[in-house]
Amino acid sequence: MSETLQSASRPLELTELLTLLLAATERINSTLDLDELMVRISETVRRAIDYEVFAILLLNDKTRELSIRFSQGHPEKVAKSFRAKVGEGIVGRAAELKKTVLVNDVRNEPSYIQSLPAIRSELAVPLIVKGRVVGVMDLEAAAPDFFTEQHQNLLELLASRIASAIENARLYRRSVRQAKTLALLYDISRELGSVLVLEELLRKIGTLIKRLIDYHRFAIMLADEHSGAFNAVISLRRDERMPDKCSVGGREGIVGAAAESRKTIVVGDVHKDPRYIMVNPETRSEMSVPLEYGGRVIGVMDLESPQPNYFTEEHVRVLSTLAPQIAVSIENARLYERVVRSEARLERDLERAREIQRHLMPSPNPAIAGLEVVVRFLPARELGGDLYDFLAYGRDRHIIAVGDVSGKGAPAALYGAMAGGILRSLAPLKLAPPDMLRKLNQVLLERQIDSHFITLACGVWEPKTRTLRLANAGMPLPILVRGGHAKPIRVEGVPLGLLANLDYQETTLALEQGDLLAFFSDGVSEATNPEHEEFGNRRLENLLRVRADRPLAEIQNALFDEISQFEDGRARRDDQTLVLLRVR
Repeated sequence: MSETLQSASRPLELTELLTLLLAATERINSTLDLDELMVRISETVRRAIDYEVFAILLLNDKTRELSIRFSQGHPEKVAKSFRAKVGEGIVGRAAELKKTVLVNDVRNEPSYIQSLPAIRSELAVPLIVKGRVVGVMDLEAAAPDFFTEQHQNLLELLASRIASAIENARLYRRSVRQAKTLALLYDISRELGSVLVLEELLRKIGTLIKRLIDYHRFAIMLADEHSGAFNAVISLRRDERMPDKCSVGGREGIVGAAAESRKTIVVGDVHKDPRYIMVNPETRSEMSVPLEYGGRVIGVMDLESPQPNYFTEEHVRVLSTLAPQIAVSIENARLYERVVRSEARLERDLERAREIQRHLMPSPNPAIAGLEVVVRFLPARELGGDLYDFLAYGRDRHIIAVGDVSGKGAPAALYGAMAGGILRSLAPLKLAPPDMLRKLNQVLLERQIDSHFITLACGVWEPKTRTLRLANAGMPLPILVRGGHAKPIRVEGVPLGLLANLDYQETTLALEQGDLLAFFSDGVSEATNPEHEEFGNRRLENLLRVRADRPLAEIQNALFDEISQFEDGRARRDDQTLVLLRVR
């Protein structure tokens, strides 16, 4: 039967024609793979017509051009480069007329586009689905008058089936591609969200976009808020970083046009677009996608190709979908870099502030006549609000002051520095401790800062008489250890900087050789363990009592070791200051 069907001299009988149509329909409709479908179509037609050249050309609705999707007999170069506008050549005329065009001798056809010199006759059949031309089936032969009316009728009968099968295969391919694209977009969105270093992110974007669109050149140009220009911050060519950098004005070039219109712009041939700025001579087509964030264009994503009309509507859809995520990722990375820079600057400032605070505080081992003294200060944050000072108070006498500012961190440290400065300025007046607190309270109220106050214990030490005249404005009660007993010194008062016209009481302690006196901030006694239990005064008194005859540095170390074990890794809640005095 094959020889009979391939013979051009004998017409097909009705039975043979029906058999062929049935077999053709079954073969054509049994695959959704477009490449396989093309092969089956050519084989089916071959059974009926012994052609020299066979081609299926598909129509690009946007450019209105026919290009060869599958061919047999055409030179490879012709098959790849052939383009025919609707109305051009025999195939273009068939598409325009939506009718079969049969030419018995192409030498007599002025519109014939030659593919092979030996060709004499051509038969072009439009492929139509629901009134829309999707392509043309084209057959060519070396002999004139080769194609018959029956050939034409047969191909026209097959054409509708072929057109539907092609459209279904293209639809299926598009669906598969869209599913893959959506999966890829999800992966890309997830990967972009994990990168916060801007340069690394931009390079990642270029690499990931390559998985979606096989571009020739890719660049991201970010907007300069001051000049309004767009500067290329990354440029990739074949997945490699390009050293060239460029800048365009806010309204210049295709990039500027995309930014101004806030719409993706696709140029099929940049040589025909007056907006194009020549940067890469090999570029023929370009696509620019604006990146918007917070109602403003922060940049433009620009892709280029040496092929004309390279970028498709699908490319536009994909990048338009991805562009908002890219813009958010870029802004997040920029914000992260600003935060990192700010944190680094803040850390430098805090380190400098810590250094200044260390210099503002006196030595932790001051030389005071008649006393051994050790001090330890542990801030809860980078800066602390506790303070201590030892000021000369006339000949041989000294003021001993230990205080605690409300709050923590830099504000407390600044308030404490101010209070310490005021205290030093009042020292030459040689006021009694209650008067010193009263005067300090008055000055702080003149400079009152909301929600800030200070507790302060102030004592005047007289080594000749071994007496300590003591007043207290809200600090924890000092602890005196003598003869194996520890007891708090009952001296109390209202914190400074809160209320006016306050009076403070004075207690005079007659100290003896070997007495141990401890001043401390509430961060010591109120240190907490994981069960939120406080260290408490009783533990503190007991530890001081047991170790009272040990060197002061050893007592101090033991106390802070005990507190550290008690806290069991919990962060320090408050500044901790301990001043230990022992009468010589």
